[in-house]
Amino acid sequence: MDDEIRHPLAYARNERGWSQEELARRIRQAAARRGLRSGTRGSRVSKWETGRATPDEEESQPLIAEVFGIDYAAVAHLGWPNWLPGQDKPLPLGPHNAVPSLREALMTSLDRRSFIAYTRGALAAFAHQWAITESGPSPRWAPRLPVDTELLDWLETTGAELIRLATQRRQHTHRLLSEHLTTVTDIISEGRYTRPIEQRLHTLAASLAQTIAWQKFDERRHASASRFWHAALHNAHTAGQRDLGAGILSDLAYQMLWLKDARTAAAILECAIPRTQHPTARSLLHLRQARALAALDEGGQCRQALTAAERALDTRSYDAPPVWCSWMSHADLAADSGRCLAELGQRRQAHQLMDEGIALLPAARSKTRAVFLTYQAETYLQDGEPEMAAATAIRSFDLATQINAPRCVSMIRDLEPGLSQHSRTAGVGELLERLRAG
Repeated sequence: MDDEIRHPLAYARNERGWSQEELARRIRQAAARRGLRSGTRGSRVSKWETGRATPDEEESQPLIAEVFGIDYAAVAHLGWPNWLPGQDKPLPLGPHNAVPSLREALMTSLDRRSFIAYTRGALAAFAHQWAITESGPSPRWAPRLPVDTELLDWLETTGAELIRLATQRRQHTHRLLSEHLTTVTDIISEGRYTRPIEQRLHTLAASLAQTIAWQKFDERRHASASRFWHAALHNAHTAGQRDLGAGILSDLAYQMLWLKDARTAAAILECAIPRTQHPTARSLLHLRQARALAALDEGGQCRQALTAAERALDTRSYDAPPVWCSWMSHADLAADSGRCLAELGQRRQAHQLMDEGIALLPAARSKTRAVFLTYQAETYLQDGEPEMAAATAIRSFDLATQINAPRCVSMIRDLEPGLSQHSRTAGVGELLERLRAG
């Protein structure tokens, strides 16, 4: 994907391999399906893409939306050209954009809306901007009613419970989280409050958006996930929550790593790590940095990052770790260190560390256990041990199915091509049958 897009309409058109004339033809066809006539030609599309003209809101924009399969609610809500599938640059950090970033992210929950993921360059630039920009209060535009602190207490308590249940009760919390975030967004937009209340509201919005982002990520809806992380970062920044902001950036880096873009992941983490304060937060970010460096085959730097992660995790602090990384433990350090060593070809030690990490995980962290088991199954397959790979993958599959963790199931499905070459090996046939039945 190119880092620069001259116009969202041109981007959306090029993504589909359409010329300006072809897009114009499809617009005319959409008009005909409605019993209308459109005189759109390639020359008019050219004017739209160069900003010399804007398509009519009543006639042309609904037809363009139909051609791209975009819900008209997005057209009315976001305005031209913001609703087009090509808005791949994050809103710049600043006091005016905390609420708009939330509104945009919430719009991505419309399944019929096509959103394009942010480009690599845009995300790296956004991380750099966060690292050098100080936070401040959001502007007040005609405030109405004061925020009810009793209601805010309830919103925070309920939000914390929804976040806690988000993994194990995904099917029930999905909509509740979005509606809770919508309520908080409305209060931020419309309420009157002091700076401490404002910080609480934006912190809550950031935490909810971060949780929804992980749900989208688990569903492999990566464009939507990145927009929720983008909104979360805006609100953590407005609240002055530096550690939370660094953690959200590391989530974006983890997504880039997952999408096989380790270089962008490493660049984002370079911006985030120096601004962390709590040692547990710093440990997690160094661990994710190690993963990126291992993928880049930077063995020496990877080991330095693992050492830094271990040192930070063992550093005592009088303050409790932030909620978003309170789960970080020696189990995670061991298992992810094993993953790094597997990437670097040191598979014997990698298995030892992954075994150690899986054994240390508490029962409540079922999704993490499923992910670690899949890492180990993949490593066994690379080692030429398909029987062990299948047995480990079956454990992961059973767990992921039990807790409804679609990302984990998808990870196991990704092993299918490699396992198919060993279909007569014990356990492999059973796993392949179960995957195909699903």
